[in-house]
Amino acid sequence: MILWFRHLPEADLDIMEWKPFISNDWFRHHFMKFVYLLMAVSFLAPSWLGENLALTNFPLIPIILVIFIVHEALHIVVIKNKGDISLTFRGIFFWMNTNAILSKMRFWIFMSLPFIALSVVPLIISFFVSGDIKSLLLFISWVNLIISSSDIINSVLILIKPNKTVYCRGYYREL
Repeated sequence: MILWFRHLPEADLDIMEWKPFISNDWFRHHFMKFVYLLMAVSFLAPSWLGENLALTNFPLIPIILVIFIVHEALHIVVIKNKGDISLTFRGIFFWMNTNAILSKMRFWIFMSLPFIALSVVPLIISFFVSGDIKSLLLFISWVNLIISSSDIINSVLILIKPNKTVYCRGYYREL
């Protein structure tokens, strides 16, 4: 079940068994500052690299909206049969929670699939095309890179956790 703009009920996790996904208090407190920094760097990178992402032949707002919807749909596809999903937002930030217990691999795919599918793949394809299609692919890759800032940091954190772990609602436990 998907709950639109409502929170899931609190998870009943034994805190003695489950550890916070971001165990360092300082990093947990400042996590969003790292996300904002990555977003800013991603936003400014094209101008620093001298790239022109101006797309005059395409309607940009609908493209950005479609990128965002596909990004979130890719997250949902990974966990749709594993548990309930809550989609909510605050300000300009939109996030998803699930009460599903996910293996390390599924959780990494959950966090990484939109980045890989909408940033890495279009970037690679852009090397083989030219003109407006190349600009469109680079724009898609760039916009999704900004959207994926939190996912990128979380994907790295997942990779450094022990192999035999499961994840639920911001916590993990070793099997």
